[in-house]
Amino acid sequence: MIKKQLFVALLLLLLIPVVTLGGGALSNLINPEVAAGHPNYSHNFWLLMSLKKFVFFGSLWLVVALYLLGCYLVLRSKMQSRLWLLLAPLGPLGFAILSILNDRAPLVTDAYERFLRRMNVFVRVGYEIFSFVLLWELAWQAMIMKRNLMIRYESISTGVSIAQIIATQNASSGMWAFGEEIEMMFFVIVLYLLRPMLFNLAARTFTPKPTPEAI
Repeated sequence: MIKKQLFVALLLLLLIPVVTLGGGALSNLINPEVAAGHPNYSHNFWLLMSLKKFVFFGSLWLVVALYLLGCYLVLRSKMQSRLWLLLAPLGPLGFAILSILNDRAPLVTDAYERFLRRMNVFVRVGYEIFSFVLLWELAWQAMIMKRNLMIRYESISTGVSIAQIIATQNASSGMWAFGEEIEMMFFVIVLYLLRPMLFNLAARTFTPKPTPEAI
């Protein structure tokens, strides 16, 4: 079992790429130039441009709201102070700190929390540093895999060779590097949230069930 707050937080975080892609696609569909040739062109153009900006920036603010609400739910599940939300703007580093806070009301079935509480301070620090490095590496590999899959999909759907697509991306490497950095940070945050869930799932799966005593 996992706490309802953590499950909802995971769902909210998984909505972030949906909102990002949906907001960008919807914004691109709004073309202010369709007002050309109609009466009140300048006014209609301004309205459409304002709507385009509203959709684009509105989706960005919704992404921020989803992230902050996810952070809040993580703190609430651990019965920790809301003041820890001040670390949320630090992104993956801030979320990592929120995720390692002690759970003041753990579930009886929470094997991960019991695992953490058996560690002394030095072992716990080493474990968290190792986890941070490992999760960044996993996020990097996930980003590379996603990039390769998207390139193959674009090649199949458009008929453009993979080499041409890579060359086009290299021509605007700064923009692609920024986008991939954002993707990596998203993957790190999701992996931190999944870490206790997967540990508890593994513990529940591989822990031998007690056999009934012979009568």
